[in-house]
Amino acid sequence: MSSKQEKIGEIIAEHIHREGPLLPILNDIQAELGCVDAETEAQIAEALNLTRADVHGVVSFYHDYKSEADPRPVVQICRAEACKARGVEKLIGDANAAAGERVKIQTVYCLGLCSAGPAARTGDDLHIRLDSQSVTKLIENA
Repeated sequence: MSSKQEKIGEIIAEHIHREGPLLPILNDIQAELGCVDAETEAQIAEALNLTRADVHGVVSFYHDYKSEADPRPVVQICRAEACKARGVEKLIGDANAAAGERVKIQTVYCLGLCSAGPAARTGDDLHIRLDSQSVTKLIENA
């Protein structure tokens, strides 16, 4: 058994006795390994007595789970209606220019900060009332 499989096994063992263990398992695996790939989905499915399709359906539904690890920092920019109404579309070009290939810009739909948009997230940090200058600085510091 590989060290990756062992680590996944440890994470599963930590949560398997919880009610509804799938999301906590996926969260920990994504945080630890940077992705939830097909092999990992199969291992989780077997441990939880689910089909791989069941696990993949959850993984593909939530935008935080990635099938491949990407070492670049990620800046999530909300492009939901409230942020659009507050001008986020004007910031996208500036964000992409500042990011280049070094930072991954990811579009998300609603960070829950509708009254304070345009909004973005880096890791667990939320950023509000963004303008061209602040979004560029945010990306440069990512």
